[in-house]
Amino acid sequence: MPKLEVRNLTKVFGPMPKKVLKLINNQQSKEEIFKETGHNIGVRKASFEVEEGTIFVVMGLSGSGKSTLIRCLNRLIEPTEGEILIDGKNILTLNTKEMNEVKRDKLAMVFQSFALLPHRTIIDNVAFGLEIHGVKKEERRQKAKEILALVGLEGYEESMPAELSGGMQQRVGLARALAVDPDILLMDEAFSALDPLIRKQMQNELLTLQSKMQKTIIFITHDLDEALNIGDTIAIMKDGEIIQIGTAEEILSNPTNKYVRDFTENVNRAKVITASTIMKRTDVIVQAKDGVRSAIQKMKNASISSIYVLSKHRKLVGIVTIDDAMELLKTKKENLDIDDIIDTNVKTVLPDTPIEEIMPMFQESKYPIVVVDDNDKFMGIVFKASVISGILGGETDET
Repeated sequence: MPKLEVRNLTKVFGPMPKKVLKLINNQQSKEEIFKETGHNIGVRKASFEVEEGTIFVVMGLSGSGKSTLIRCLNRLIEPTEGEILIDGKNILTLNTKEMNEVKRDKLAMVFQSFALLPHRTIIDNVAFGLEIHGVKKEERRQKAKEILALVGLEGYEESMPAELSGGMQQRVGLARALAVDPDILLMDEAFSALDPLIRKQMQNELLTLQSKMQKTIIFITHDLDEALNIGDTIAIMKDGEIIQIGTAEEILSNPTNKYVRDFTENVNRAKVITASTIMKRTDVIVQAKDGVRSAIQKMKNASISSIYVLSKHRKLVGIVTIDDAMELLKTKKENLDIDDIIDTNVKTVLPDTPIEEIMPMFQESKYPIVVVDDNDKFMGIVFKASVISGILGGETDET
């Protein structure tokens, strides 16, 4: 079961939102509906699932509906229609008391503005949520101290917010949210007010924290590079609609329409596209037991000049070239041993290795790069042309 599931969520701003739903169902555009009714579509039939312990990034330009969407998730904004399920329970059916319990126990939010209490120390800011929950002073300060150490602010417990830089203040905001140990962390443009260098640092720190804490995070951003850097899954919004959901690699490799394609055209694909996307799968391999003549025959049938040698468990042994095989056959008619001509100097990568790490390997290898899984089993081959194609976003047929 997903940790969070959103079904056909819609938010219409205006005095008669229910009447506008029919126009939405009739596929009228946001602009058409506004001109006809004066109502604005904040979110339009959004549906998605978020698995526990993952970072789900919602991104889009200003006015796309992403901030409205995240505020619907904790009912800071009441949706017009749809369902929001946390652990299978629709929170839109809850009364105020029940919803407050969900906010207390399951949800926490980090805003773009740090929203720190200026007259409280850092440790008391972090402990504020625990104080509201009725946690005793000594216990909540101890918890706050632990979380501050986790976000790299050990030693700043008694400082005041004004004494800290913007990046440090945002760490305090993050620590405050984490202190209450929420199931789901909502982050609305949390890093967008920071300088680019600090912003990148905060992204990396969030990923480090996530590796330790495994929170379910909904992260809102207008920055595509930020989305690609931190998102396990990315949803792209436009005019209140989610127009594509996928991993960074899926979105870059298979944009759903021209809007997404144009949106992603300036991305450094070498950082995102991985070996699993550009590798070529092949059944033209040989096992060591098959021998030299079998290797020669397979290379001739496939019109290739080299062939990979695998063990019986499909683990890479090395590569044999047609020239070496023919030379061995010519000089040694009997007792041919394929081991005599196997070149074991073959570079390998895992399927999630990005292109930018693969490119330099071709300078040291005269063969294509082999992709292997975590158990060193052969998966496919990456050609130099495939790398270039992956960067440019094209296709190659090299075999």
